[in-house]
Amino acid sequence: MSAIDPTLTAGMVRAAPAGRSVARRILGRAARSTEFRIGFAVFLLLVLAAALYPAISGIDPTAMNVRARLLPPIFLGEKWSWAHPLGTDQIGRDMLVRSLVGLRYSLLIGVASVAVTLAIGCTLGTLAGYFGGRSDTVIMRITDAQLAIPMIILAIAVLGVSRPTIPAIVLVLGLSNWPVYARIMRSVVMAERGQEYVRAAQVSGATHARILLTLLVPLLIPPILFTSVLDVARMMIFESILGFLGLGVQPPTPTFGNIIADGRKYLLNAWWIATMPGIFLCLTLTSIILMGSAFERARNSIHGGA
Repeated sequence: MSAIDPTLTAGMVRAAPAGRSVARRILGRAARSTEFRIGFAVFLLLVLAAALYPAISGIDPTAMNVRARLLPPIFLGEKWSWAHPLGTDQIGRDMLVRSLVGLRYSLLIGVASVAVTLAIGCTLGTLAGYFGGRSDTVIMRITDAQLAIPMIILAIAVLGVSRPTIPAIVLVLGLSNWPVYARIMRSVVMAERGQEYVRAAQVSGATHARILLTLLVPLLIPPILFTSVLDVARMMIFESILGFLGLGVQPPTPTFGNIIADGRKYLLNAWWIATMPGIFLCLTLTSIILMGSAFERARNSIHGGA
C-alpha cells in the first residue's frame, strides 16, 4: 500500500480538530445561555444529592419500620419526623432516600441505554452510508424491521418472559431507538463520502477504517452526542413507564416507576408516596431538557452561520 500523500489528504489533518472545534463552540455557546445554567445547576444538585445523601443519612431504602409508616412530609405541619423530611411509605420506608436511589437507577439506565443506541445506530448507519450497495440495503431493511416493532411490544416480549434485570432493560431501551441514529448517520456519511478530502484519502491508499475513524467520525459524533442528551430524558421516561407496568427493575429495589405504582393505592390518604418520586423525576427531566435544548439551539445557530 502506498504512503499517504499529505498534499492530497490535508483534510485528514483538519477533520478531527474541526470536529473537536465544533464541539467546543457548541458547548461554549450553550454554556452562556441562561437555560443551560439553570438546567445544569439543578441537574448537578440532584446528582450530588443522589450520590451523597443516602450514604450520609445511613438509611436503608429497603428497610421497613412499621412504627414510622405513613409519616407525612415536614411541610404539612402534621405528625412528622425530622428523620424523614419527605415522609415515609406504607411500610415505613424513607421517601427521600428511596426517591434519590430511584434517581440513581433511572439515570444509570437512561445513560446506558442511550450508549447502546449510539453504539448500534452510529456503527450501522456509518457503514451503510459509506459502503452503500448491498450493505446499505441489508442494514436499511433491518432498520425498517426494527422501526415496525413498537418499544412496548419489544419490552413485553423480552422482559415478560424473563426476570427484568438492569442489563435486560438497558438492552430493550437501547434497541428501541437505534434506527433513528442509523438513518441520521447514513444520510450524513453519504453526503460526506463524496467530498474531496475523502476521495483524496482513498486515492492515496488510506484504509476504510482510517478514513472512517480519522475523517468522518470526528465530524459526525459531536452533534449526535449533543442531541443524545435529550434522548437520556426520553429513556428515563420509558424506564419509569416499564417500572410502573411491572416490567422494570423489581422491588424491593426502588425506582421511580415501581415507587409510583406502589403509591397509587394511597393517593387519598398518603399522596406523597407517589408524588415525591414524580417530583424528582420531573425536576431531572426538566434539567436535562433545558441542557439539551441549549445544545440544540447552539448547534443550529453555529450551523446557520450565526
